[in-house]
Amino acid sequence: MDVLLANPRGFCAGVERAIEIVERALRQFGAPIYVRHEIVHNKYVVDALRSMGAVFVEELDDVPAGATVIFSAHGVAKSVRAEAERRGLKIFDATCPLVTKVHVEVAKRLRAGYEIVMIGHRGHPEAEGTVGQSEGGILLVETVEDVARLEVKDPERLAYVTQTTLSVDDARTVIAALRERFPKIAGPKKDDICYATQNRQDAVKFMAPQCEVVIVVGSPNSSNSNRLREVAEHIGAEAYMVDAAAELRSEWIAGKKRIGVTAGASAPEILVQEVVEKLRQMGAQSVRQLDGMQENVVFAIPRELAPPSPSPRNPCRSG
Repeated sequence: MDVLLANPRGFCAGVERAIEIVERALRQFGAPIYVRHEIVHNKYVVDALRSMGAVFVEELDDVPAGATVIFSAHGVAKSVRAEAERRGLKIFDATCPLVTKVHVEVAKRLRAGYEIVMIGHRGHPEAEGTVGQSEGGILLVETVEDVARLEVKDPERLAYVTQTTLSVDDARTVIAALRERFPKIAGPKKDDICYATQNRQDAVKFMAPQCEVVIVVGSPNSSNSNRLREVAEHIGAEAYMVDAAAELRSEWIAGKKRIGVTAGASAPEILVQEVVEKLRQMGAQSVRQLDGMQENVVFAIPRELAPPSPSPRNPCRSG
């Protein structure tokens, strides 16, 4: 049995930034630091930060007055931010800059008098945060059937945005349905689906045809991890998602010649390596990383949490 590793896989720049914000806040201000919602959708990451003193809450009511609160990478509704400010909480925003880009697009369209349709998953915190950018609400659709049922105020003043972690192919299908029903609908200049989501799906599309089984490392509530599993299944591979190596089952790989492994954008590489090691114990003879897109994206962290810049040398005092 051989193992192929998708490339790229695992952490994206937005996830790395969000985790670093929590870690730096804990070092700078000490525990507890409150985080509204899981900072990213990964059990291993959340448990690790919890052990360092992060307290994860779903509602701001659970954050004491005067405490420090961090908004998760998924973004929050305007009402949440306003409530945190009203209560005098110290806020650090770990919203992924690519999610913030969607919020900015929504604000721009609203100012221009457009009604907004969001393509996203109901109940997902990113979708809730984006829908919450408008007091009047935003129309949320998940499927082509949802598009058929849409009732809009003015088809001439309609725009759409998408959740950043959708299946690229599924989003394209829903966008096509929107354009067919509302020919004048306006979209963003550049796709809202983030580079990391697209790159990881493309890597699975390259890997899955070479494999009989694909293992996706990711937590059950991770949208982009679930999409990777679906992409592999659509190509024809058996696909399973695991939170950790202990969840691997021998019957999934019994008699199989080639296993593919990838990881969602919120899953750390250590979990991938543990899965690989478990596969070795289960009979894997070789492990090979595939060629893929190189990612060099880095997002800045809030200035208050950034390390101080070294003072420039004064040439008049040198020597």
